[in-house]
Amino acid sequence: MSDNSEQPGGHIVIVGAGQAGVQTAEALRAGGYAGAITMVGDEPHGPYHRPPLSKAWLAGEIGAAQLVMRAPELLAKKLITLRTGVKVLSIDRAAKLVTLDDGSHLAYTGLVLATGSTPRALPLPGADAPNVLALRTRDDASAIAAALQRCIDAALPVIVIGGGFIGLEVAATARKKGLTVTVLEVAPRLLGRVLPPLLSDWYADLHRGHGVDVQLGVQIASIEQQDGLASAVVLSDGGRLPAGLIVVGIGVVANDGLARTAGLECDRGTIVDACSRTSDLAVVAAGDNTARRQTDGSLLRLESVQNATEQAKSAAAWLLGQERPFTAVPWFWSDQYDKKLQMAGLSAGADWHALRGDPASGSFSVYHLAAGRLIAVDSVNASKDHLQARKLIEAGVAPSESQIADLAFDLGGLLAVS
Repeated sequence: MSDNSEQPGGHIVIVGAGQAGVQTAEALRAGGYAGAITMVGDEPHGPYHRPPLSKAWLAGEIGAAQLVMRAPELLAKKLITLRTGVKVLSIDRAAKLVTLDDGSHLAYTGLVLATGSTPRALPLPGADAPNVLALRTRDDASAIAAALQRCIDAALPVIVIGGGFIGLEVAATARKKGLTVTVLEVAPRLLGRVLPPLLSDWYADLHRGHGVDVQLGVQIASIEQQDGLASAVVLSDGGRLPAGLIVVGIGVVANDGLARTAGLECDRGTIVDACSRTSDLAVVAAGDNTARRQTDGSLLRLESVQNATEQAKSAAAWLLGQERPFTAVPWFWSDQYDKKLQMAGLSAGADWHALRGDPASGSFSVYHLAAGRLIAVDSVNASKDHLQARKLIEAGVAPSESQIADLAFDLGGLLAVS
């Protein structure tokens, strides 16, 4: 069976119905594309917002309606066909055809890979228990929410393996529910790949201050099971930590299997340039499944809503016959308890750091510079600093240490004289 084999004006197939997929489809329509657009998602749900899953959704503070990113009827009004619960099995680039697991085929004139990523599995004995869970999808979050309720009912503790953003957000949500929570991190500090030691230590203190047992430099030997469920985490030193739920947050793997099998260039993700082009100019990619080639030849993987959105706009532009390179300053955020971390830029490679505000106050920023150039700013409950930082980095303006430290000094004023 073949669908959409002959489409006047072309047919763009989008593999993935998340942030990047939706943004690409809508950018195509906004850019004047009049051909057919089909978006294929392997989940049973229509497009939904992922950031609330580890926070408001898990806490039961919002309902399903508030998760919806674009209702199917809204997409239909834009003549965007949404197919859910269907998986793309393969791509035939020579024939420009994708094969779906329901036996159908979609011919394309342009193909968008927005396949996202998958949580890394915990490679330990006993980790296959049904209450050892990772968080990526809405169904994952619902399963964790149900498991949290079981822990509440039976007064069982929760263990989070991995001190990254997802793990810490889940830990914060579980503590807000009154559960006993332990965070186990193999590295010597939390969020070590993305935050400087000052902020890592601050976040460890934040969680400990809320009653979380944060253990660093921990090696795990196995997951102990009882009656088919995980009952404890066994440490390499012989320690044993009881658990009613184990949440695994040890990173993700880019979903680049389709691209690899189709012969596209991949390296820990589908390789794209600044315009979201793959090694096949009829195929673009956007979102967590990509690795973006930098001007120096290195590859950059970003996992964020902003990255998915901007790459999607670049991908749509290329399919419309234009070039729109993604050059915006990267930004991210994380909500834990009543603290919002907002990150602008990438701090890797910084050789100098300056502090604005007092960490003890709960509102402050850390400015990162490399060779005198401002490259990143991490702000906690300091939204004004964050918004200014994005503009300062974009403009190539670097405040001095005294200007950064002086809370009365308007850093935004530097933009007027740059």
